[in-house]
Amino acid sequence: MSSASSPVHVLLLSIPGLRQEDLARMPTLRALAAVGDCVPLDPGFPAVTCAVQATLTTGTPPAGHGIVANGVYDRGTHHLEMWISPDGVHRSQRIWDRLKSARPEMRTAAWFLLQSKHATADLVCLPAPKHNPDGTETMWCHTNPEPLYAALRETLADFPLHKFWGPIAGIESSQWISRSFLEASRTSPPHFAAVYLPHLDYAAQRTGPDSPAAHAACGELDAEIAQLIDGFGAVVGHDRLTVLVVGEYRIRPVSHTLFPNRVLREAGLLSVTETADGELIDMPGSRAWALADHQVSHVYLADGHDELLVEQVASLFRGRAGVARVLVGADLVTAGLVDTAPPGKENRCGDVVIESTPDSWQSYFYWLDDAKAPRFARTIDIHRKPGYDPLELHIDRAKLPAVSIPLDVSLVKGSHGAVDPSNPHETIFIASRSGLVDGPLAMREIAAIVMGIFGC
Repeated sequence: MSSASSPVHVLLLSIPGLRQEDLARMPTLRALAAVGDCVPLDPGFPAVTCAVQATLTTGTPPAGHGIVANGVYDRGTHHLEMWISPDGVHRSQRIWDRLKSARPEMRTAAWFLLQSKHATADLVCLPAPKHNPDGTETMWCHTNPEPLYAALRETLADFPLHKFWGPIAGIESSQWISRSFLEASRTSPPHFAAVYLPHLDYAAQRTGPDSPAAHAACGELDAEIAQLIDGFGAVVGHDRLTVLVVGEYRIRPVSHTLFPNRVLREAGLLSVTETADGELIDMPGSRAWALADHQVSHVYLADGHDELLVEQVASLFRGRAGVARVLVGADLVTAGLVDTAPPGKENRCGDVVIESTPDSWQSYFYWLDDAKAPRFARTIDIHRKPGYDPLELHIDRAKLPAVSIPLDVSLVKGSHGAVDPSNPHETIFIASRSGLVDGPLAMREIAAIVMGIFGC
């Protein structure tokens, strides 16, 4: 920091789906770019939320921080945890820890970043509904300090979880995130704050990244960003504030769906268990199953050292429609997913990784008959599904007024995660002051930029 009387403050905004061309519809961000820096940004592979945010906040690739997908699979226990992993799941130090170590007097914030529960930042907030004994849920957020959410809900009401994800997700969640951050920052503002604003994710996946709804979302989010920057600047001093804007990835139009689990099942490699709630993947009993995550799947094998099995699985997908790359062995090291190959028991990376072509996405579906689909397939249930389900952004209108998620994969119009080798710098980095960067960036370089601003 420059001095005790004139501290530096950095507000880092993490925005999924942000593209260079979206600035035409976002005057606040366009103005920041005009007075500061705006450069192309490579999010790294895979370009999915948890992996990208881990790279952003650690300065290391997935091989270092260990987050290779939006789910964490424990090979030893056969337990898959989607979306809810705590901060401790990261194997590299996060930026708020590094800053605090270098400057103990600094205050930091991790606001709605995924996988940040129990983070050591001074201000932390993310959804954590309470599960009641009767099976109901009470809306709540995990915060640091612990009493903070109770105070925020008195001013702003509960966080609108139903607007954070699902068929009616919208700007209200990003509004609550930005306004709650301002409320939490008023008395003792953080010197460094990372804030996740998810709004551009929704319409771009529902109706396509260049749909009227997606374009409208750019203006909605930009207006909220203007209030956030003005509000935080009023607290810390506009002349002392540097705003950094990070695009997490680019959402591309898709018209094709790949079903890796169905391919594995038809090859006799994936096993299921029949239950009263439909078919469930038998992970311990399967020779291979896939965690499908947007445009990337991690295929976990019963024995990753079985070269014949590795080749059998890889050959099922090479040359298949919708598949750009099949990564095994040394390919996984080159892609930055693992340090050594094949992945060991402690590694979360699949033994085989399937990357889609830009126009295709991958569904977790593994049943061959919709009548045997598990009950959770038609519900908003991000934790029980063995993969990501963009169909939760839609609703089966034929079953209204009952809330039912459709199984029609053609409804999905946008996806992300794959990296275009001809243009890996698919999104953008904006800084409100010039001179911080001098050319295209990789996501892992941003943590060092932040540290440099604070002289660390």
